[in-house]
Amino acid sequence: MLIAMKTMTTKEIESIEKKIAKKREALQTIGAMRPGSITRQFRDRKNGTGEYYQLSYTNHMKSRTEHVWPEHVDLLSKEITAYRKHKKLCEEIVDLSIELSKAKIALLREHSKS
Repeated sequence: MLIAMKTMTTKEIESIEKKIAKKREALQTIGAMRPGSITRQFRDRKNGTGEYYQLSYTNHMKSRTEHVWPEHVDLLSKEITAYRKHKKLCEEIVDLSIELSKAKIALLREHSKS
């Protein structure tokens, strides 16, 4: 029974390592990115006139707001989407790395008991 447990843990470790490798490969495909969100604003909110766009983001613990020209909204939206994808992948890698660490420790414990 101990042998089956060790094999399962080794397979689990290999599986987690493969998942991490796939996430890292996905990270390499992400192009230009930037944090934030774009909002449409109106100079006259009551009448809905004077439309303009703003980019709001926080970087290095400082909040920023920038004016965005309408012709740049699509480009910035793609960069924001890329940033969110990057952030999500990084979080998933960290979660998998924690899981991997726990699996390796469990395997070491099993080896030390033998």
